[in-house]
Amino acid sequence: MSLNSIRPWRNIERRQSRQIHVGSVPVGGGAPITVQTMTNTITSDVAATVAQVQAAADAGADIVRISVPDEASAKALKDITRESPVPIVADIHFHYKRGIEAAEAGAACLRINPGNIGSPERVRDVIAAARDHGCSIRIGVNAGSLERHLLEKYGEPCPDAMVESGLEHIRILQDNDFHEFKISVKASDVFMAAAAYQQLAEATDAPIHLGITEAGGLISGTVKSAIGMGNLLWAGIGDTIRVSLSADPVEEVKMGFEILKSLGLRHRGVNIISCPSCARQGFDVIKTVEILERRLEHIRTPMSLSIIGCVVNGPGEALMTDVGFTGGGAGSGMVYLAGKQSHKLSNDQMIDHIVEQVEERAAQIDAETAQEAAE
Repeated sequence: MSLNSIRPWRNIERRQSRQIHVGSVPVGGGAPITVQTMTNTITSDVAATVAQVQAAADAGADIVRISVPDEASAKALKDITRESPVPIVADIHFHYKRGIEAAEAGAACLRINPGNIGSPERVRDVIAAARDHGCSIRIGVNAGSLERHLLEKYGEPCPDAMVESGLEHIRILQDNDFHEFKISVKASDVFMAAAAYQQLAEATDAPIHLGITEAGGLISGTVKSAIGMGNLLWAGIGDTIRVSLSADPVEEVKMGFEILKSLGLRHRGVNIISCPSCARQGFDVIKTVEILERRLEHIRTPMSLSIIGCVVNGPGEALMTDVGFTGGGAGSGMVYLAGKQSHKLSNDQMIDHIVEQVEERAAQIDAETAQEAAE
């Protein structure tokens, strides 16, 4: 629950769900909303896949999904899970035996699509493997691969069909006394996905994995995901998310955190508040922010930085940030620390100095957090 007694208009009351675990990572039940991505390497190339998993983890990914399309991939998964710094979800389609092999290889979770995994008997075999090896399961309903009988019933993919598909699969898991599952109902259509998730949230207490599938490239896909998932998260729906982009998996992780940060649901790294710039700017705001984003990627401590081109909004924004810089005249501006004016600084020294101030403030926050935890 994200509650703010001073600013109640920022409150988000999260949907109550059961908690499961994906490896050591809790999902649902009030746990922090986790960020996932998926590798796009050839899974049988262990070195390349592990490198991509590591890069995603360094960017903040809590969980990484890996496709297991063939026997060679299933064999490679054993080495991948051993070297991975985060829990691995095995993505299973069409062949139920890959799910069994993935469970045996150390996957923390099996993602199965009820529209293409096979008969209930085959699903039961996958459930047995998951139980034997301590895996959770994600029921992954997708508008593009619904079961034939549901398409015949509804005539086309729609929220009702997607939710019915998910609930049918939930019953199979529950009938087999398996309850370590989460569920998603993804569509590339934002309206369809949002409607399906809203309906699903009322029909089950299972943790919900949010996503707008096949969202598109970095810009268009991020916009679609932010609109679709942002509205659902604002309504309290969602326990784990993936931003599906035709882009580097690291970008998916970054965008996922940005969506959560904008709603106050998760904090990681530096939240830069910057103006779009105009003729009043006292320095090149756009170039400065671009450089600072890159120079501050290593900071994981949640904190805020304001970079404002002039004094119209600069001082006001700086009041609410850990570190701030507001452009002035004669090639210099004002540095703010903890919301207060600190000292003037020339523009040509600005970037290095701001990086130093952010690093110092991050270290201070970390020390205070450690001390509080020790008391």
